[in-house]
Amino acid sequence: MPGNEPVDDDRIRRARAAGAGVVKRTPILTSATIGDRVGGAVVLKAENLQRTGAFKIRGAMAKLHELGPGAAAGVVAGSAGNHAQAVAFAARARGVPCEIYVPESASISKMEAARAYGATVIRTGDAVEAALDRARARADELGMTFVHPYDDPAIIAGQATLGLELAEDLDELARIVVPLGGGGLASGVAMAVKRLRPDVTVWGVQAGVCAPYVRGAIRSGAVTTLADGIAVKAPGTLTRPLVERWLDGVVTVEEDEIADAMMLLMERAKLFVEGAGAVGVAALLAGKVAPAARGITAVVLSGGNVDVGVLPGLIRRSETRAGRRLLVLVKITDRPGGLAGLLTVLGREQANVIEVEHVRDGIDLHVREAAVQIALEVRDRAHAATVLEGLHRAGYAVEEVLHE
Repeated sequence: MPGNEPVDDDRIRRARAAGAGVVKRTPILTSATIGDRVGGAVVLKAENLQRTGAFKIRGAMAKLHELGPGAAAGVVAGSAGNHAQAVAFAARARGVPCEIYVPESASISKMEAARAYGATVIRTGDAVEAALDRARARADELGMTFVHPYDDPAIIAGQATLGLELAEDLDELARIVVPLGGGGLASGVAMAVKRLRPDVTVWGVQAGVCAPYVRGAIRSGAVTTLADGIAVKAPGTLTRPLVERWLDGVVTVEEDEIADAMMLLMERAKLFVEGAGAVGVAALLAGKVAPAARGITAVVLSGGNVDVGVLPGLIRRSETRAGRRLLVLVKITDRPGGLAGLLTVLGREQANVIEVEHVRDGIDLHVREAAVQIALEVRDRAHAATVLEGLHRAGYAVEEVLHE
């Protein structure tokens, strides 16, 4: 190991000690469902069950420990959410003031959690980079310490402790698949593991809409993705060479693949995992990364702070793709009892009505005719076909609006 390595083994060991009593040794869970689908032995490092809901507490505790008395004036951070919560928690544990700057689009639940830990939270700009700039300026103005979310040796050392746990807990560890945003987690895990087990391969996974390690820096504009926790526009000055040195490869996953992974983890593994935390599973399911031919493939679920606002859309999409949701446009008589007659037929076919909307514009209707768009819950595709057949039999003109 070169003598100028910014994160050496001693620093990682000190980071582990700094988190003692706060950082959880998160469980490693087997997943037969994912293993069967991808053809390999797969386990999940459930960092979504970590304190504050994500791996970030590891780095935050390490940074506050290294600062020691130097943190007395307080700390300032810029973040999309998970780093905010972690720094706020660590600052409270150390008894120092904390200010957090976040993008305007930051998750409400994550911001409320940071406030609950005692931080002052300020929204600014349309991207993480704007929040980082404001946080740096504020730290300079008040003489506080700026805590970067990933481009800091102490932060990387803290995240590397997750790698130590994997190396220690899995004798047959052969491959690691880890989310890649700024690079602190991915490079930290890779260096910690490979120094102990050089034969283990490590793959980083980025969100396709913002993949600076693959497609180069994003110059301007906000980035919207389910994986907002890893939505960075450019690699870090410190982390980029570490990622290039220690990782065996980097892939990207798209929004639909992330959504599929989130739903699979909820439905089959009973795990609540945010988009950024699910990208490793997405990469395996989409065939972007293959499981190790021999030994165990560990997927890091980096966080579980799901914005509840995205859940209805995820569930609707999943039900539609599975054939359990049907959206139809039906013409009915525009007389009293017209809608009741339609609902009677749907009840007879055992379709559950979720939503009804009258449609009178933009459709060819007779003078005494109306149309309704109805969202239905059905058992499966075969039941959906039976429902449509029943409507046709009853004399209704039916158009299927959405049925994937």
